[in-house]
Amino acid sequence: MAQSVRERGKKLHPSQPTYFAPLVSSFSSLPHHQPQIFTTHQEKITTIRDYYRYLLLQILPSTARKTSPLLYYTLPSMATEGLKDVEGQIESNYDETVDNFDSMDLKPELLRGIYAYGFERPSAIQQRAILPVINNRDVIAQAQSGTGKTATFSISVLQKIDLSVKQCQALILAPTRELAQQIQKVVVAIGDFMNVECHACIGGTVVREDMKILQDGVHVVVGTPGRVHDVIQRRALKTDAIKLFVLDEADEMLSRGFTEQIYDIFQLLPQSTQVVLLSATMPQDVLEVTTKFMRDPVRILVKKAELTLEGIKQFYIAVEKEDWKLDTLSDLYETVTITQAVIFCNTRRKVDWLTEKLTARDFTVSAMHGDMDQHQRDLIMKEFRSGSSRVLIATDLLARGIDVQQVSLVINYDLPANRENYIHRIGRGGRFGRKGVAINFVTADDVRMMREIEQFYSTQIEEMPMNVADLI
Repeated sequence: MAQSVRERGKKLHPSQPTYFAPLVSSFSSLPHHQPQIFTTHQEKITTIRDYYRYLLLQILPSTARKTSPLLYYTLPSMATEGLKDVEGQIESNYDETVDNFDSMDLKPELLRGIYAYGFERPSAIQQRAILPVINNRDVIAQAQSGTGKTATFSISVLQKIDLSVKQCQALILAPTRELAQQIQKVVVAIGDFMNVECHACIGGTVVREDMKILQDGVHVVVGTPGRVHDVIQRRALKTDAIKLFVLDEADEMLSRGFTEQIYDIFQLLPQSTQVVLLSATMPQDVLEVTTKFMRDPVRILVKKAELTLEGIKQFYIAVEKEDWKLDTLSDLYETVTITQAVIFCNTRRKVDWLTEKLTARDFTVSAMHGDMDQHQRDLIMKEFRSGSSRVLIATDLLARGIDVQQVSLVINYDLPANRENYIHRIGRGGRFGRKGVAINFVTADDVRMMREIEQFYSTQIEEMPMNVADLI
């Protein structure tokens, strides 16, 4: 066994507007477990990494690989000496910036790739996060969708890898297959002049093909947790040379069912592996968990009040009944000229139903959700990116990380069930500072959620004006 372990919306007629009284509601955070810290006769246990090392190497050496990392939270209460105040960790602890790529001391061929990709100067998150990653610090970085998070860690990875060593030196995890593929394309594009080998390991593909490519040797692997864990277990992906581990969209990764797979992967990484977490939102419970398995991390965080949706005009259309949303959408279709748009629904069944209804009304639309196989999803995204398909109906599967440059309109047919997904959805319509429009279909039952969203993002969603076509 390895001697080192790594721990972690009646149709509204324009002349008959419906107004909803504001509804202000309060929220309280869900309770979360308080991790314990204790001291053994040999050493002080202060992080999950320390705990695992102690547990696996001292207590359960023969069964350690099968041990659930969640066991840590079921231990008897122990001394809490040294437990950090998590509230204090929400604030950023790093404010150094580098406002141009030339001053980052990057490899010449990497710098050439950055400019060839179309970047002129680093975005705010790139100005702050690239350097500490390059300097071997664990980093928690938070920034809105469309601000350049993917390029932030892609540039960092490309700077740190040794191209003469054809082994996986950087492992990047993403919550969806589409996001993993997008990341892989960015790494390859920015690293175009470096001859970097980057492979995407995702579900829905033939695992034997992954194994062959990995055994031939690659510098960077990006993938979804399930497939990455699989190829590690099959010993196709060797982890001993991995020096940088990146979790993109960390809130999604850690709070929606991937925790155990990620912990299992951590266990198989060298103890010295540097960890980078990036996300558009950073809920307190996720922040608490992540800080427990990182070494004195640099925290580049955006306060909740600073999570702005600047550049995206947000409107609502009051729809008296759920059944009238379809007519409202049809009227909207005939009112505006759409370059490209994404329509979000909350369920896969709703996506299929809406696609069928719009197609029957002679509207050309595409649809994508998680029940489709990977080949279908790839084909649909390719058509949408190329512009041959202009309207895509999707679930939140598309809400994270898919950068389609021409999207100017996002329609929330259903408001998201999770207020934190709102920024991911409408961020599709304002990538990298471009202007966009978001239109929310709101029934009486949705008013509370809309007010929650306004409060959470310190924003205002106004009733859609008559001249909305001029804004798109």
